[in-house]
Amino acid sequence: MSAQLDFPGSNDPDFQETQEWLDALEAVLEREGPERAHYLLEQLISKARLSGAFIPFSANTEYVNTIPVHLETRCPGNMEYEERLRSWMRWNAMAMVVRANKKSPPDGGDLGGHIASFASLATMLGVGFNHFWHAEDENHGGDLLYLQGHVSPGIYARAFLEGRLTEEQLDNFRQEVDGKGLSSYPHPKLMPDFWQFPTVSMGLGPLMGIYQARFLKYLHARGICDTSKRKVWVFCGDGEMDEPESLGAIGMAAREKLDNLVFVVNCNLQRLDGPVRGNGKIIQELEGEFRGSGWNVLKVIWGGYWDELLARDKDGLMRKVMLEMVDGEYQNCKANDGAYVRKNFFGKHPKLLEMVARMTDEDIWRLNRGGHDPHKVHAAYDAAMKHEGQPTVILAKTVKGFGMGKVGQGKNTTHQQKKLDIQSIKEFRDRFNIPVSDDIIDDVPFFKPADDAPEIKYLHERRQALGGYLPKRRREADEKLKVPGLDAFEAVLEPTKEGREISTTQAFVRVLTALVRDKELGQRIVPIVPDEARTFGMEGMFRQLGIYSSQGQLYEPVDRDQVMYYREDKAGQILEEGINEAGAFSSWIAAATSYSTNNRVMIPFYIYYSMFGFQRVGDLAWAAGDMQARGFLLGGTAGRTTLNGEGLQHEDGHSHILSSTIPNCVSYDPTFAHELAVIIQHGLKRMVEDQENVFYYLTVMNENYAQPGLKKGTEEGIIKGMYVCRESTLKKAGKKRVQLLGSGTILRESLEAAELLEKDWGVAADVWSVTSFTELRREGLDVERDNMLHPEQKSKPSYVETMLAKTEGPIVASTDYMKLFADQIRPFMPKGREYKVLGTDGFGRSDFRSKLREHFEVNRHFVTVAALKALADQGDIPLSTVGEAIKKYGINPNKPNPAYA
Repeated sequence: MSAQLDFPGSNDPDFQETQEWLDALEAVLEREGPERAHYLLEQLISKARLSGAFIPFSANTEYVNTIPVHLETRCPGNMEYEERLRSWMRWNAMAMVVRANKKSPPDGGDLGGHIASFASLATMLGVGFNHFWHAEDENHGGDLLYLQGHVSPGIYARAFLEGRLTEEQLDNFRQEVDGKGLSSYPHPKLMPDFWQFPTVSMGLGPLMGIYQARFLKYLHARGICDTSKRKVWVFCGDGEMDEPESLGAIGMAAREKLDNLVFVVNCNLQRLDGPVRGNGKIIQELEGEFRGSGWNVLKVIWGGYWDELLARDKDGLMRKVMLEMVDGEYQNCKANDGAYVRKNFFGKHPKLLEMVARMTDEDIWRLNRGGHDPHKVHAAYDAAMKHEGQPTVILAKTVKGFGMGKVGQGKNTTHQQKKLDIQSIKEFRDRFNIPVSDDIIDDVPFFKPADDAPEIKYLHERRQALGGYLPKRRREADEKLKVPGLDAFEAVLEPTKEGREISTTQAFVRVLTALVRDKELGQRIVPIVPDEARTFGMEGMFRQLGIYSSQGQLYEPVDRDQVMYYREDKAGQILEEGINEAGAFSSWIAAATSYSTNNRVMIPFYIYYSMFGFQRVGDLAWAAGDMQARGFLLGGTAGRTTLNGEGLQHEDGHSHILSSTIPNCVSYDPTFAHELAVIIQHGLKRMVEDQENVFYYLTVMNENYAQPGLKKGTEEGIIKGMYVCRESTLKKAGKKRVQLLGSGTILRESLEAAELLEKDWGVAADVWSVTSFTELRREGLDVERDNMLHPEQKSKPSYVETMLAKTEGPIVASTDYMKLFADQIRPFMPKGREYKVLGTDGFGRSDFRSKLREHFEVNRHFVTVAALKALADQGDIPLSTVGEAIKKYGINPNKPNPAYA
């Protein structure tokens, strides 16, 4: 038998006095209510502390349900029908995974899948779907559900009973290539009419859900749409809360008073390998985290079968045992049987054994956890819906693999369980009373009653009462907005005046300013900055647009006497997210998917240090692709040599490599202001007018230089990815001709190199502005694939080959990014042409731009040397000329390779 515990209060030096205080408190609760009792307790604590008493703070409450029995709202539904429906869903979810993994393809291997997660969450999902979660209709904008990724089989099982999915689709779970299957996890890209949000990778759902709830408040405050009735529900596992993203923004949610946000943490005490907090208590830990951050915390720990025992626990002994047992012990209790629970829980004290003496082991085994009791869950959901001024988290205790019996319930191997033997399948069937006979059970058939079965009719009635079926996703917004023409950006299309220089970052601000003034699109622009507005020259928008604040501005800013003072406003347009790239990106995602979630087209522009974009929040960027986001990401101070003095951790030479991995992220590295304007206007047309599911990544620089202005006829080349920006005027070069390709600020080094080649070496040089090596590569791969699959048709050339085939000489590409960036288009070079690439491989470092470009070997001198070496390699000039150039430009041929320096 386990060690026995001391009697609660046995160390109390004055038990009678303690009882008098408790009696007095009880009298206040009965006569004046909990609010008065709370006030008195706060006054007592304050008085004690002011008198010098040390009263340690604790954000924890007892290990019991937050809502007492007498305050619970009972679930109004037909509990018999709902229990049967849950059982059928559990069976079909299990069958889906087991059937998929019984298939044996030629290449072997399992499809995977998860049975245990939905088994623990079925009751909480059922209560929500049946009684709380609204679909979009004329009276309600619809609730937003971030569903725990591993429970997807259960969501499909429900949709199957609703008639929204077919048996064929269920039978093709995780088999999507032929277009009949269901995605492994929630993926809007793969099931665009079904899933609202991707919630795997774990941790992203909680983070995105918080910023989604805040964006709903933002839309309402700005009068764009009424979101007052809508809630964001975020389901996550207790193991998932280990992810830093899961808890990283809960302070913001409390600060913003997001009472439209409900977290439901499925506390089944187990993650992939074992207990979540085997030596502790995850529910208590999370309660402290959330309550300490300012959340309303509701614990749903014990089911209704415990109510009578807890009511008899007058001396608090059982509550003491409940609090002191660790999660590893609780996991053992549900992995074993009633006799084990009697010995190892109630056996901790003779009085507890006496309390259950008349209960059988089966009675003890029936004592349920709160997350499996629909009445306890309903009471918590109802309380969360009514709570104002705070976000709510529901910490619901469940059993991982509930109903899976000896093979899976509460076991360390449960999460990975995807195959069941026939005996376990029979036990599962019997446990949930599934009408499947032994003669067909080997096939693990799906079960669906007739459409006119009372349970199925009830299922449809409940959803109709809540506006329709969920999850459900809108593909396009109903509204049609018109994008301004290119002439709206005239301020950056013209050449800069003599002596004037601007950066592409400044040009972006001018483009953005023109957009926010547009009568049709202006209110839909969402500027987002992570505490870097002054870095990017956007502080002028503070006063013009206001910074969104749910409280408005409660102080007078210190720069109130200045034109560009810091102005916060309840209806502010700018989202100023602080030093918080992940949060800012989550806000961008909320805005970039608003066409789907809110039926409102919003156009977010998120500008940030390019180094801290895809490198820091790449998982969110991938999720944005899955969610079919539409908007603009601006990598500011881009390139490895443009940011003076900042050094290794701030200099970006690889963001374009990372962005290229996301299929629907369209990437550009423009050099000039007019290029930027052409690209943004074209992007707006694709995303707003055509409602195309792409988003844009544009790099902008902080380096000032003269802008040449738009040359008519180059717009197509800018969009496709390259065009001639300087044609050589050298007439007598003969065979000595080269093509110089450049992007970003390094294009200017190519332009200077062209001058050196012509002046110093008599080599004619044409210069090409390559606005996107990435888009050129994608177009080239498309053409290459088409040619391969249509071998009997005449081969088509890629755009790169088409443009360069008309030229002569070797080709040299130079960028401020890794060599791999420009090397992407090597396969599409005209046959027989030399192609050399310069780039900034290696770690960044601090210095002046000229020194950095010399260090990384991308300045005009290295471009010139590379061009001469290419000419020498094809026999057009002697190799000695290259050596002369190296000496002439003072290049040290023995300097370390910058890739390793």
